[in-house]
Amino acid sequence: MTTSEEPRTKRRGVMQALTDVSVRYVERLMPDPYLFAVVLTVIVAALVAFLVKGATPSGMLKAWYGGVWGSQNIFTFALQMVLILVTGYTLAEAPVLKRAIVYIAGKPNNQVQAALLCFGVSAALHLLNWGLGLVAGALIARQIAKRLTDVHFGYLIAASFMGFLIWTQGLSSSIALANTDGSSPINVIHKMTGMTVPLSETIFAPYSWLSVIVVVAVLALAIWRMAPTQSLAPDPAIFEDADQPPADPKGKKSFAEWLENLWILNVLMFAAGIAYFWISDFALNISSMIMLLTITSALLHRTPIRFIRAFTGAAKVSGPLLLQYPLYGGLIGLLGYHATKDTKPLQTLLAEALVHGASEYTLPFFTFVGSLIISLFVPSGGGHWAVQGPIAVDSALALGQHSPGYLGLMSMAVAVGEGVANMIQPFWLLPLLAIAKLNVRQVMGFTIVAFLIGFVVLGSTMLIAPHVI
Repeated sequence: MTTSEEPRTKRRGVMQALTDVSVRYVERLMPDPYLFAVVLTVIVAALVAFLVKGATPSGMLKAWYGGVWGSQNIFTFALQMVLILVTGYTLAEAPVLKRAIVYIAGKPNNQVQAALLCFGVSAALHLLNWGLGLVAGALIARQIAKRLTDVHFGYLIAASFMGFLIWTQGLSSSIALANTDGSSPINVIHKMTGMTVPLSETIFAPYSWLSVIVVVAVLALAIWRMAPTQSLAPDPAIFEDADQPPADPKGKKSFAEWLENLWILNVLMFAAGIAYFWISDFALNISSMIMLLTITSALLHRTPIRFIRAFTGAAKVSGPLLLQYPLYGGLIGLLGYHATKDTKPLQTLLAEALVHGASEYTLPFFTFVGSLIISLFVPSGGGHWAVQGPIAVDSALALGQHSPGYLGLMSMAVAVGEGVANMIQPFWLLPLLAIAKLNVRQVMGFTIVAFLIGFVVLGSTMLIAPHVI
């Protein structure tokens, strides 16, 4: 990795100062994301020990084990999240989409245009599917850096990652989708009230899509103004074999090779998936989203073997997720632990503390702020909802708010808080860093500005929305 020693201009402003602060945060204060989950577990365990009456070490251990590996584990959800990322990456690697990426990457003529393009494509795709959006923007940035050699590659990757801020308000929002499915293990609202919340009360509510428009516009302006004065060349290794298709076998094909290249198998799988989607009345939830991504990827990769190779390659970026998700289940177990039926678990105690001093008009904002903090340790939309959701719903119910619209707003307060916090939490940045072969210090100096923008715009939304729903 090389950095140009000659700055384009001799300007230094607020943006560079913010970048320096972010670098210091990353270098001195930020441990590995896995350790965030471990530290939060220790903190929650200490709170349980001090605040939950009758708490015992053995009881806490059983609650923690039940959430991590026992009957209350979130293995199903963890695999769903991994598959959304992997299938989105696999779809972006399909030949027709790769050609589209190369074509689009040929359009910008300078660094600012390139960054705005990466952000625009990423934001649009994140509203469709966060896995696809997360990957496609980085792949476009990689193609641009291959053509424009004087850009700051970290700046392009950061601009791409900023599109991730709005994924919780898109069609793959794990919290919004879980709210529609009564059988989902993380549909907290259904578990506590027996009702489901349609998408019209969450991601399609006016307060949600209007805030998306404002956030995108302000972020685009910020990206334009934050253009760095130095270049950062990408590692040449990221271009190795990037454009080389897998070699087809030569000579007479064996029966196994014939099956591996039998394109009709992918067509049949696609047809079966679409048929089910039709007879299920186009039910849109986490599982159906994964199915649609999988069958579309298989179809666009044409032959089974090409689809298998692409999927296997995409799966390489999912390791950190698999390592951390079980700990979220442990946090859920600890939050819900109570020594006897008459004692209140920690999640109820926290909910009561949050309600104190809050009204129906300020509670969504307080929940949003709490989501920001929790997301620094639980950087997963659905896993985060499983931790904070019971607290948010308990708080709303304590204020007498039982309507689907209000409970949907509470779930979105948690969701958008997680989206904003992602800009200063490197967990979901890891797949992009793997694609770009960058380290977090070369990217996060830019995304802290996106965090501040998201906090102001979406925090204001959570203050206004209770007055208009």
